[in-house]
Amino acid sequence: MKHKTDKVKYSFIVPVFNRPDEVEELLESLTAQKMQDFEVVVVEDGSQKPCKQVCERFADRLPVHYFSKENSGPGQSRNYGAERARGEYLVVLDSDVVLPEGYLTAVDGELRREPCDAFGGPDAANDSFTDIQKAISYSMTSFFTTGGIRGGRKKLDKFYPRSFNMGIRRDVYGELGGFSKMRFGEDIDFSIRIFKSGHTCRLFPEAWVWHKRRTDFRKFWRQVFNSGIARINLYKKHPESLKLVHLLPAAFTMGVVACVMASAAGRLLMHYDDPRRWYWLCAAPLLLLLAYALLIFADAVRKNRSPKIGLLSVGAAFVQLMGYGCGFLSAWWRRCVRGQSEYQAYEKNFYS
Repeated sequence: MKHKTDKVKYSFIVPVFNRPDEVEELLESLTAQKMQDFEVVVVEDGSQKPCKQVCERFADRLPVHYFSKENSGPGQSRNYGAERARGEYLVVLDSDVVLPEGYLTAVDGELRREPCDAFGGPDAANDSFTDIQKAISYSMTSFFTTGGIRGGRKKLDKFYPRSFNMGIRRDVYGELGGFSKMRFGEDIDFSIRIFKSGHTCRLFPEAWVWHKRRTDFRKFWRQVFNSGIARINLYKKHPESLKLVHLLPAAFTMGVVACVMASAAGRLLMHYDDPRRWYWLCAAPLLLLLAYALLIFADAVRKNRSPKIGLLSVGAAFVQLMGYGCGFLSAWWRRCVRGQSEYQAYEKNFYS
């Protein structure tokens, strides 16, 4: 282990809240890194289930530094860790990720090949994940759901690093003041400020992580609903950041509602008129939704080689798009139409 005052090239910053088991998996994956020029800064954000003992068990295998503070959300916890880190580059990770052994080697190789001020990488599902986690991972990374903007090779917008896998030069982090006090969407706000300040930022396709995300659809809905709200909050701070791809979930949500209402109207009219006249109105909207569901099913089965995950991915895709769309529309009505201030629907669930 390096001495506490020694300089290192990379500092991993990990905020954590009530997830000692996840921290143990993450730290275990860090012990297997082929490149060892790093330290780990774990920041306990007011947890009732602390991970201090977990960190202590790795003290003889990793240069891990544990800190505990009152709860303030992940953004401010990352800033807290950054202030105590010693690396030339700060690599921000969520506690629910696991790193392949070549992760840091891939990061270092990209920086040597073409230096940049900030970077990020994509995520993937591990074979050990539950089927629901794999389905959620698919819905968050597929071109047919998010447009590939979270690190896919095909994408509808430029890549913005996310806090589950994000790196930045220490001096640039300090120059920009780190993460803002936004309680959700703070990582995108930070990425936008990196670009607006003129600093270089790149996607490192081979620096990917396994990302567990949420464990059920209810928690996933809460997450993406807040993400939709965050997009409007970001728009109010950075109007130029709103792109066509961000409107698609809201359009999809309204489209689903319109399809269901049109089909219901067609069924009602079939009772009062010639059924053959209105059959198309009843069936066509549902066929559109079925066609999209079949597209998701086929693509998810191809990627995961599992019909069960394919079916779950259909549910995950609708939750992802409609949850985000509902949050987006709710925030648009409150903030852009009624002129209300920034808000968050699930304020006490930054990590859940």
